[in-house]
Amino acid sequence: MPSTISDLRKEYTLNGLDVDDVSSDPLTQFRLWFDAALGSGVPEPNAMHVSTITADGRPDGRIVLLKDISAGGFVFYTNYESRKGRDLTERPVAALTFFYPELERQIRIEGHVEKVSAAESDAYFASRPRGSQIGAWVSNQSSVITDRDTLEKRQQKLEAQFAGQPIPRPPHWGGFRVIPDQIEFWQGRPSRLHDRIRYRKDGQDWLIDRLSP
Repeated sequence: MPSTISDLRKEYTLNGLDVDDVSSDPLTQFRLWFDAALGSGVPEPNAMHVSTITADGRPDGRIVLLKDISAGGFVFYTNYESRKGRDLTERPVAALTFFYPELERQIRIEGHVEKVSAAESDAYFASRPRGSQIGAWVSNQSSVITDRDTLEKRQQKLEAQFAGQPIPRPPHWGGFRVIPDQIEFWQGRPSRLHDRIRYRKDGQDWLIDRLSP
């Protein structure tokens, strides 16, 4: 058992990664690694760290679940009036990070952000469990509340209001799509000499580089 935080370390030995090993399309390469994580039993392989920029220029991050890869981008859903929703509306850029320690892999994605269409948001909202649909109406995400009882009373009120009928999508809730212009695939290697393969958007093409660890 390490005695201090500084003593914590792991030697990465599972795999290597080279430019010749990857697809010419980074989204195809992402799906290959995502499927490998899914098949390896990685818990919540769609969990990603989403970094945004606040109004005063500070970085802000949180874990969000990827829900789709479509129209050339990575899609997740949230309350548009939440802190991250406001960040992305005012400064539509983001960075995503996936970490699969079981496979000694990390994926970093940077790009600009757009809202998905209302039809896409409606379709995904309709697929959610009813409790999650109610929750989207209950929570004024990121706002200050006095106690949990406030949430539970509002939940009960809304459950009664929508009893026996479909629950519509709240107008303040929907999806964002991160359209990447840079994606990096990181594979852990011994002695911290990790493999890093980066894709950079160049017009309609992707340039592929190896980066020093």
